[in-house]
Amino acid sequence: MFQDNPLLAQLKKQIQETLPKKEGNIKATDRGFGFLETDNKESFFVPPAYMKNVMHGDRVMAVIRTEKEREVAEPQELVEQSITRFIGRVKLIRDRLHVVPDHPQLKEAIKAKATKGLNPESLKEGDWVVAYLTRHPLVDNNKTFFCDIKEKITDSNDKIAPWWVTLAHHNLPNAEPAPQESWNMLDEGLERQDLTDLPFITIDGESTKDMDDAIYTVANDDGSFDITIAIADPTSYIAVGDKMDDEARERGFTIYLPGRNIPMLPRELSDELCSLIENEKRPAICCRVTVDKDGVIQDNIEFFAAWIKSQGRLSYDNVSDFLENSSTENWAPNDIIEAQVRALHAFADARSKWRKENAVVFPDRPDYRFELSEDNDVIAIHTDARRTANRMIEEAMITANICAGRALQEKFGTGVFNVHSGFNPEKLDTAMEFLTEAEAPFEKEQLLELEGFSALRRWLNTLETTYLDNRLRKFQAYSEVANTPAPHYAMGLDVYATWTSPIRKYGDMINHRLLKALITGNEPSQKPDDNVGDEIALHRRHHRMAERDVSDWLYVRLLKDAVKNATIFNAEVFDINRAGMRVRLLENGASAFIPSPLILDNKERISCSGELGIITIDGIKEYQLGDTFDVTLAEIRSTTRQLIAKPVKQFPAPEATENTDASATEENKEEVKA
Repeated sequence: MFQDNPLLAQLKKQIQETLPKKEGNIKATDRGFGFLETDNKESFFVPPAYMKNVMHGDRVMAVIRTEKEREVAEPQELVEQSITRFIGRVKLIRDRLHVVPDHPQLKEAIKAKATKGLNPESLKEGDWVVAYLTRHPLVDNNKTFFCDIKEKITDSNDKIAPWWVTLAHHNLPNAEPAPQESWNMLDEGLERQDLTDLPFITIDGESTKDMDDAIYTVANDDGSFDITIAIADPTSYIAVGDKMDDEARERGFTIYLPGRNIPMLPRELSDELCSLIENEKRPAICCRVTVDKDGVIQDNIEFFAAWIKSQGRLSYDNVSDFLENSSTENWAPNDIIEAQVRALHAFADARSKWRKENAVVFPDRPDYRFELSEDNDVIAIHTDARRTANRMIEEAMITANICAGRALQEKFGTGVFNVHSGFNPEKLDTAMEFLTEAEAPFEKEQLLELEGFSALRRWLNTLETTYLDNRLRKFQAYSEVANTPAPHYAMGLDVYATWTSPIRKYGDMINHRLLKALITGNEPSQKPDDNVGDEIALHRRHHRMAERDVSDWLYVRLLKDAVKNATIFNAEVFDINRAGMRVRLLENGASAFIPSPLILDNKERISCSGELGIITIDGIKEYQLGDTFDVTLAEIRSTTRQLIAKPVKQFPAPEATENTDASATEENKEEVKA
């Protein structure tokens, strides 16, 4: 009877006005309660009753009071809503529509209604939908959360759900651009050289259809190489400002997901008209340059337009088998193609040697490939090592992109450049602390320059473990896309501009148009504007997240029996935080989380330091970044697509020891602190 008492409400308001207030973000937990985390690292308990009015990630203003001798936060004002659009699953409660968000920290069903044009009768229990939050308790007092269902994604039992749901989650297209009735080449004023008689070759995966690079190599008597890199030319069909050009920019990239891709351009362009198909005449933009016997790129860089005809559609595995094992079981080249393969191999060896000694070469990591059945079940995961033929193409493409970077820098001073500034300036001093402790032969001033940073990366590659390398990556800046030239510290290069994948990357299309202006001497039909870099970075981020999300879903399907079978996997630590560590299963590439209680269920004995990248037990270092060890899967959380693992190695309770042993333990503790 006191619920609607105005005097009581006024008194409550007066009391609350005298209480301190804090602004922060809501962090939900699995057990119903949460925390308010402020910008200055304060944390306040939010009881379950108050959590019903907020969502994980909401930014709120809360009053701080003491309840049962504990400071708690009561959210009262919504500063910023964490979600508006979200993906979820239909839940019918007493035959009324609700949606459960597809989010690890959002588990409560939200009341819902279907919007106009969507038949509510078509929505069944478990169906995947797109919904928009339309009501929030902190905005609409004394009311619950409410949402509108705008779109049905797919049925609850659809095996293709991982792809459709993930694409919808990241707001990405789920189909290629609409085809056109016909395609005509533009009149660009380009004179194309006829190189159709030259034995260009392509090397790609067995199933690749959008072949965008072909190479012709001449090995000279003095040990140098004249290499011509021909790149497919979709901008000869697509003008700036065309509907297709606008759509390509909006998409940004071809989307590569396990088991399928969604092209940036219509397949009749990407897989047919522009693809450098064997024995088919195709327009291309070419770069010709000399590389000396020591792998140094010479100054005679030439860009030109041409017609080419690939004379060899080769695969990575066949070429690698031929060069590594002299195997001709699956493929035997004729004399002309063999000469091209061996010349390109020698070129790649020279360039790789130069980059190892003067720039930065990343350690090889395998690619993991999902094999799917016709009805989209996971059959297996294949580990594809980086082989000789992969490195040959990689060196040719890096050479081509260095040449483009230099040409665009000199001619226009603009383009789409990949840049990296080395260490984050705010974190350089911390990085130096680790380097000094490791007795690294570098001064702080050296690391501010490209040459010094490259030397550091090369030195790290010589160390026995990857621990220091993993730690220092935490302090590096992110790679960026810029419209003005700048060095790429992570690659050890003074300038780098990609143009070798215009079928798959819109930024490469822009660089193609600039290179065509360089060839013709005309004004460029397009220059990168100030928004291009941010757009490309955002597209790339969403695509990588989508690829990871689909992979996580498929890993859960593939490994569903691993817990009961107690399958042992070899794992590598790639992240450590205060709650535990994240590892990668080296047999298949899956990532799993190992919470600290599954390492040792005694929080007094275990310490996880994200700052140091180590885990100690009884003060002794047991794990660090880069370590590999055996694990089993403890739990598979299918609803959140998470793998929970635990080490095979167990840590028994400490036994009573003599003083000498205790002293040794104290020494170990001091060593860890140091």
